[in-house]
Order: sequence, then C-alpha cells, then structure tokens
Amino acid sequence: MTPFLGELLGTMFLIVLGDGVVANVVLSKTKGNSSGWIVISFGWAIAVFTGVYIASHGSGAHLNPAITLAMAAFNGFPWSDVPVYIAGQFAGAMIGAVIVWFSYRQHFDDTNDPALQLATFCTAPAIRNTVHNLISEIIGTFILMLGVLFMTKPANSLGTLDALPVALLVLGIGLSLGGATGYAINPVRDLGPRIIHAILPIKNKGKSDWGYSWIPVIGPIVGGLLAAFIFKMFIHL
Repeated sequence: MTPFLGELLGTMFLIVLGDGVVANVVLSKTKGNSSGWIVISFGWAIAVFTGVYIASHGSGAHLNPAITLAMAAFNGFPWSDVPVYIAGQFAGAMIGAVIVWFSYRQHFDDTNDPALQLATFCTAPAIRNTVHNLISEIIGTFILMLGVLFMTKPANSLGTLDALPVALLVLGIGLSLGGATGYAINPVRDLGPRIIHAILPIKNKGKSDWGYSWIPVIGPIVGGLLAAFIFKMFIHL
C-alpha cells in the first residue's frame, strides 16, 4: 500500500465511522437519535482505531495534517512526503463524508434543522468566541500530539496495536475537552467534509459556516507544532 493510499483509506474510514456516528445521533428518525455525547465520543474513538490500524503499514497512519506537519518540523519526517500525505488525507475525508451522506440521505432530507445537518460534517463551538475556540482546539491537539509521541516511542510501542492507545486518547479528549468546540483536532476532519457539505444537494441545507472554518484548521496545526517542539526540546531522550 502506498503512503497516499494508506492515508486516503485510513482517513476515509475515520470519517465514515466518525461523521457516521454523529449522523446517527443528531439526524431525525435514526435508530440512535438523541443517544448523546458519550455515544459520539466512543464512535469517534472506534473511528480512530480503525483508521490508524488500516493505515499503519502503508503510511504510518498520520490521518491528520497537524501530525504530518509536526512530524516534518520536529521529528525527521521528510518534507517531500508532506504534500502526498495531506492530499491523501483530504481525499479520504471528502470521500468519507460523501459515503455518510449516501448512507443517511433520507434522514438528512427529514431533518429540518440546518445546524444538525452541518454537525454531521464538521464542528461548531458551543459558545462562539474566536479566542477561546482557537485556544480549545490548540489545547486538544497539543494533548493529542504529545500523547501520540509518548505512545509511539520504541520503548512504549505496542506495534500494530498502537492504534488502541491512540484511540483511547481520542476518547479521553472527546469526553474531557471536546465540549467547547467539538474537538476537531484535525484540519482535514473538519475542512474536507465542510467542503462536501457546501457541494452536496441537501434538502433544507443552510450555510457551511465558513467564518468559523479556519479555527479547526489553524488551532490543530498550532497545537501539534507546539507539542512536537516541547517533546523534542525538553522530553525526548
């Protein structure tokens, strides 16, 4: 499996299962309607486990431009591979969002609230405040990146099962830190599906909230770079 295909497939599974659980919880007349934040958090953790497991041999399973950029800046990942990885991540995220829409199409059509439709594709803050929303995304991704760096050190690695502690970390971030902004902690997880939302012919669709869209892109990149810098300068031996 090439790195591009690994990132594409891993990110596609991430979005199909992650956005899929949100659709199941928030869209009208689904079996999981109104089952709540804990279901969403567990669904995203399983999505991360599956995506990382699938992509681990093909690409090392970044599935996140914030991780790819941080690894290139501070951990020796080749800069020449960055465009290939990010292209695969974007492609996978967009394909995954389309699959979720096909799977729940009649439920999208039966949901009259445009905000709930948008929520299945991308994140939005619980309280809209640019500075605080940005800080929330920086902190969430900082914790993600730092945790991943500890978990994947050779002394701590579980090999193929590295996907499990990473998934548990994402579960913890969702349950503990996700309530402010919906914990995008991944630029393509938010921006790729948001673009698909803008394109698809969804009944009763509202706007794609482009005014907020830069926060779940810039925040994760800053948080990932900061965590990788601190790990390299003060922790890594």
